[in-house]
Amino acid sequence: MNKVLHQDIAETIFSEKLDNGLTVYLLPKTEMAKTYAIFSTDYGSIDQRFIPIGKQEMITVPEGVAHFLEHKLFEKEDHDVFADFGKQGASANAFTSFTKTAYLFSATSNIEENVQTLINFVQDPYFSEASVEKEKGIIGQEIKMYDDQADWQSFMGTIKSMFKNHPVNIDIAGTVESITDITKDDLYTCYNTFYHPENMTLFIAGNFNVEKMIDLIQTNQAAKTFKKMEKLVREFPDEPEAVAMKENKIIMPVSIPKCTIGIKESTTALSGEVFLKKDLLQSMVVDHYFSKGSVFYQELYQSGLIDTSFYFETTLEKNFGYTLIGTNTDQPEKFAEKVKELLNSTNTESLTIEEFTRMKKKKIGQLLRAMNSLEFIANKYIHYHTIGIDFFDVIPAIQALSLDDVNDFIRNWIDEDRLAVCTIAEK
Repeated sequence: MNKVLHQDIAETIFSEKLDNGLTVYLLPKTEMAKTYAIFSTDYGSIDQRFIPIGKQEMITVPEGVAHFLEHKLFEKEDHDVFADFGKQGASANAFTSFTKTAYLFSATSNIEENVQTLINFVQDPYFSEASVEKEKGIIGQEIKMYDDQADWQSFMGTIKSMFKNHPVNIDIAGTVESITDITKDDLYTCYNTFYHPENMTLFIAGNFNVEKMIDLIQTNQAAKTFKKMEKLVREFPDEPEAVAMKENKIIMPVSIPKCTIGIKESTTALSGEVFLKKDLLQSMVVDHYFSKGSVFYQELYQSGLIDTSFYFETTLEKNFGYTLIGTNTDQPEKFAEKVKELLNSTNTESLTIEEFTRMKKKKIGQLLRAMNSLEFIANKYIHYHTIGIDFFDVIPAIQALSLDDVNDFIRNWIDEDRLAVCTIAEK
């Protein structure tokens, strides 16, 4: 088992890659009462085209399979896994994103039993034709619920405006129509391909004994048999740099319109140091220009174009990235025009060393505060691990950024062809 002490953040992490390929990370924090565990696979809603393990030809599965599979893993032939966690005093959950599916629990007692339950239920799929048909109705209702949520429609509407071909433009849950095509065989095909231990990561953080925990995990995995992992082959369509449509208007029953500006940040595959540098600069620059107290935020606020609903978020994944800037506003056209004007003005800007130093200190401070959360550390560690980065190396990477790095990024950041506007409005 590898042991690494990160002195700058006073954290010691243990790791091991098991014989079956599973990567395990253990972060003991005995000062905590709680333990958080997450078992994640590098498989999300965008993974629709791939070569199944044991096959030679590319297939396309229905939209929404990854999310459907997440739901079905909790249901076994004779019981529901949530009840098992409940009896052991744990709070369990799961989520599917564009790029990953994860199963998790938090608890203050029975940690080893709950870890066993987590690993065992994820590695023991049970799908029947009857249960799959039943689940279609449940997920169909969930999809319809999101169809009525203006915030979600604004989010997906902006994503669809930016991305023309990439499957990130497809709702994670799929559509009511697409899930009707999902079969038991589809679930097993996706499970057998993407849920191999080689494609998965187990991260446990909190109050536990490291030696006992790794012994438990090793014993658990040694008792199971897995076929040798083949190289995963996934396929994604070519994606143009320009947005799919510059304007998208969605009519919904809302009391006040919503407007979101999307920046299409990335369309190419990135990894390692190149990914990390772009990821950090992208998040720091967006925060610099749009956080409360910034010049851009003050201009928008004093113009009466935004209220407390104003938000911004930025995301970078292996082969796509975007930034969203949005608000509720009764002047959506003026808001969009003003944000685009502000964004375009950055092309000729140069930050001072004082501004950049403040940006770095703020980013480091945000990370250190967030690291008080076991959930934050575990989720971020897995996210960066799948891209070939050690999350605990992020702070040194921020410190290594130069003024030239950020100014080069800003000068090449905004292109009118990569800006999209999505408005949610009443008839």
